Amino acid sequence: MRIGIGYDIHRFGPGRTLVLGGVVLPGEPGLAGHSDADVVLHAVIDALLGAAALGDIGTHFPADAAEWKDAQSSLLLERTLVLVRDSAYAVENIDVTVIAEKPRLAPHVAALRARMAKLIGVAETAVSVKATTNEGVGEIGRGEAIAAVAVALLREA
Repeated sequence: MRIGIGYDIHRFGPGRTLVLGGVVLPGEPGLAGHSDADVVLHAVIDALLGAAALGDIGTHFPADAAEWKDAQSSLLLERTLVLVRDSAYAVENIDVTVIAEKPRLAPHVAALRARMAKLIGVAETAVSVKATTNEGVGEIGRGEAIAAVAVALLREA
């Protein structure tokens, strides 16, 4: 078994659609970033890469690479899963905590779990998504950004 931890944070940005865990949340302000700025999938990607000792998201998908401009993070995840499988590992489970003052995420947790399970190719019971606030502290607490922390457990395939 191998364990990896991932973290990502993005500020809100104008003219963007909010995407979390591969789920579009219409009517919510989006996050600024080179790709679609999906903090949830970015944290999961880093956790998977870390567990497999394959570097980090910036190594594989550099922010200055034109091919990743406005890319859907689900595509980055798909490519990451190929790297993980090529290293003879399989995903056992994923646990994610989203840190945000807004939007309220409780109504979306089931959709995030279902979407990520489908993208990763595991049962929904292998994906956990939790949401918390930053209690008004820092840029997240001021409602300027969203962050996510993920843990991935891999097993030998």
